[in-house]
Amino acid sequence: MTDRPDHDETVVEKVPTRLLIGGAWVDATGGGTFEVTNPADERVLARVADATPADGERALAAAADAQREWRATEPRARGEVLRSAFELLTERADDFARLMTLEMGKTLAEARGEVTYGAEFFRWFSEEAVRIHGRYSEAPSGATRLITMKAPVGPTLMITPWNFPLAMGTRKIGPAIAAGCTMVVKPAGETPLTMLALAALLEEVGLPAGVLNVVTTTDSGGVCEPIIRDPRLRKLTFTGSTGVGKVLVGQASEQLLRVSMELGGNAPFVVFEDADLDAAVDGAMLAKMRNIGEACTSANRFLVHESVAEEFSRRLAERMGALTVGDGTEAGVDVGPLITEKARAGVHELVDEAVTIGARALVGGAVPEGPGWFYPPTVLVDVPASARVFREEIFGPVAPVSTFRDEEEALRRANDTEYGLVAYVFTRDHARVLRVSEALEFGMVGVNTGIVSNPAAPFGGVKHSGFGREGGFEGIEEYLETKYVGSAL
Repeated sequence: MTDRPDHDETVVEKVPTRLLIGGAWVDATGGGTFEVTNPADERVLARVADATPADGERALAAAADAQREWRATEPRARGEVLRSAFELLTERADDFARLMTLEMGKTLAEARGEVTYGAEFFRWFSEEAVRIHGRYSEAPSGATRLITMKAPVGPTLMITPWNFPLAMGTRKIGPAIAAGCTMVVKPAGETPLTMLALAALLEEVGLPAGVLNVVTTTDSGGVCEPIIRDPRLRKLTFTGSTGVGKVLVGQASEQLLRVSMELGGNAPFVVFEDADLDAAVDGAMLAKMRNIGEACTSANRFLVHESVAEEFSRRLAERMGALTVGDGTEAGVDVGPLITEKARAGVHELVDEAVTIGARALVGGAVPEGPGWFYPPTVLVDVPASARVFREEIFGPVAPVSTFRDEEEALRRANDTEYGLVAYVFTRDHARVLRVSEALEFGMVGVNTGIVSNPAAPFGGVKHSGFGREGGFEGIEEYLETKYVGSAL
């Protein structure tokens, strides 16, 4: 405990704080910087370069210049870069975990889990790099041979969020490297240090100059919009809010960019009357409390059959109430702070509105005093369907519970949202699993489990939760174009 401040300072001091452009770490044009703070105690961790639109243009130019040579690099070499990065990231897991905890707030245990998860994208796509293939076939007429081949899309702008500062980067960077695409990465201003450290690691394992460029900035729109409208860019991938995603899609339409959008969620967590309640509560804790509830996959609406709702809510409240809230670097802490004061105020506003119109808090629901942006794990019951907490993404440790009478009502209410990222279902009826999974309007469904994210599976949503898939066999296709060659005999 006594050496923690020194350890924290050492971990932060190792991180480059300038922009990475064309293989060089450079200051922002004009020398501007901005502060990165620790949400647990509000202290400044570091100052990093504050890129301007001119810096964004330089980064895109570097990516465009490197594209021809990188796409010609043999697949095995691209895969070996990723494999080496996986190994080195795994070796340095403790330092990366502490860095994430300091700038984002999650506990060290969760941060280590993210390193494991994030590193796996590098290993997965190192293996996919050598499996990019097309096909050869005979035309129906017999006079022509039909050949399809894959080619890298080209320079890509990647805009990553603050809540998973490592994994959301590796999930995009891994397939791009494997496919032969160069990149400009714009990490979130709240948590840029992890991405800067990751970029330095990729340099260390031999990623050529210009393949990965990183611009940190407080002017996301000003820096990114000119890049998006530049004809040298060929793809945009974004993880973040639906509102921002819609703006970016509009900008991307000018150049008809390939676009991947992983946007907001409003995940239903449906517990049927035949569910194993022990498993359901365990799953609820994972689906709700992973990453302090600050995840697009977080269970947002708990829909529980009326016959088991009281028992489920009681057990969930006991588990939530037993969690220890505090600085994520401290031993014994289960729940860290939310990312900003504004985020905490938004979460409490949703809770307060629900209680005002009839909900009851079984546990939590009050803003604690003192420094840091902490919010207690909260369980709400008797929540009216009209409550904002059921309609909007909470992004915090709050579990609102409501009841349903039958399967038809459960499905109707689960699908009653503009979002469609993930849904969770708990039942022991196999036929119901199939019926409900087919009827749910979501890109992913977790059955009797509270976690769906897996590097080997395609991650993504429908409706206002976006389009495109990350991870799995499908993930690399987002960075590849299909070319057809017709050859006469």
